[in-house]
Amino acid sequence: MSLQSTGSKAILWIESNYNFLTKTEKKVADVVLQEKEKVVYSSVTDLAEMADTGETTVLRFCRKLGFRGFQEFKLAVAQDLASSVEEVHGLPKKGDTIADIALKITATNTQALKDTMGLLQHQELEKAVDALVTKKKIHFFGVGSSGFTALDAHYRFMRLGFQVNSAIDAHLIAMSCALAGPDDVVVGISTSGSTKDLVDAISLAAANGATIICLTNHARSPITQYAHAILLAASKETPLQGGAFSSKLAQIHLLDILSTAVALKHSETTAAAIEKTAKAVIDKLY
Repeated sequence: MSLQSTGSKAILWIESNYNFLTKTEKKVADVVLQEKEKVVYSSVTDLAEMADTGETTVLRFCRKLGFRGFQEFKLAVAQDLASSVEEVHGLPKKGDTIADIALKITATNTQALKDTMGLLQHQELEKAVDALVTKKKIHFFGVGSSGFTALDAHYRFMRLGFQVNSAIDAHLIAMSCALAGPDDVVVGISTSGSTKDLVDAISLAAANGATIICLTNHARSPITQYAHAILLAASKETPLQGGAFSSKLAQIHLLDILSTAVALKHSETTAAAIEKTAKAVIDKLY
């Protein structure tokens, strides 16, 4: 039986149609009803673990309620919780002065960086650095906002003298991953860790023997099951905030740490590459 969701009334539909759910789907529903705020910031894997079920059950639950998938369901829950993302996150509100807005945003971004440092596992960073300096080619992939982070990473590592590729188009990512092998490092960037186009492609690269590094906000998300090294950013965002700048700053911060560690490990080679690339564009500047 497929229920029809209307607007953003996800919670209402769960309560109204609870008796139509299977036993395992009711476990998911119970968690959602009791932990609405937590669910908004969770991955599909997180919710499955919270409900002591599988990811397939969570997806079936979402579809039974009329949603196309977990992300659409989360969006509806977020809309139920608040009329605006500002109320969910405690961010600037209408009526705040410019000074208030600046202070609140600065506090949010500063906290995101501090929390990211708190999550940083040195062993995971070391594994990522070792892979980047020993393999022949590096690939940075991301979809949507995370795709632009992948392009930033491509630029930085190219300046350091590495053979680098990047893609933000789902088809190019899939084809690149299908051709990746044991001599390649594939860095998948996804705030949610659940972007299907990216996760499916990463699975191809992993099956081919490529080393996988993932940069995500969720330690337990579909992309991490393929990762040899996991770099965690701490900034939270609801489905209403896709591409939030605080998430972007946390990602860039981790890439800055990663690229600096790589550059210092191979300082002679990277110093020469930085000089060459700088000279290549020097006549482009006044």
